[in-house]
Amino acid sequence: GDSQLSDDLAQDTFIKAYTKISSFQSKSSFKTWLFRIAYNVLYDYRRAYHITDEIDVVTAAKPASVEHDSQLSLDIFNAMSQLKPTERSCIALQLIDGYAIDQIAEIMEMAEGTVKSHLSRGKTKLADYLRQNGYGRR
Repeated sequence: GDSQLSDDLAQDTFIKAYTKISSFQSKSSFKTWLFRIAYNVLYDYRRAYHITDEIDVVTAAKPASVEHDSQLSLDIFNAMSQLKPTERSCIALQLIDGYAIDQIAEIMEMAEGTVKSHLSRGKTKLADYLRQNGYGRR
């Protein structure tokens, strides 16, 4: 990706967080609150530049330490790419970033039941894809 753009969006996120710190009410963790601001900054940028595909947190959430040339990493990445963007985002927030369902609901601005549905469907699709590609067989 564009590292200058990433830096600019990160800076915008921290400026917004600094100017809105008085609105933080400790109903959620600071990390969840900050992530929501970052999500909104990205959303605003994409809207301003007429980028219409859904926001996908997977590419941002993928750890740099993952070796891209390993077959397992490629298969997991391919499996994740088969999911709908909301399923992929919910799964990335839970499995990669470790957020709880209530935190994901707040970040994604959806009901907890909806998050659970996206997680369930997404995990089923991931398992099916990986099973079809030789994983999970003994």
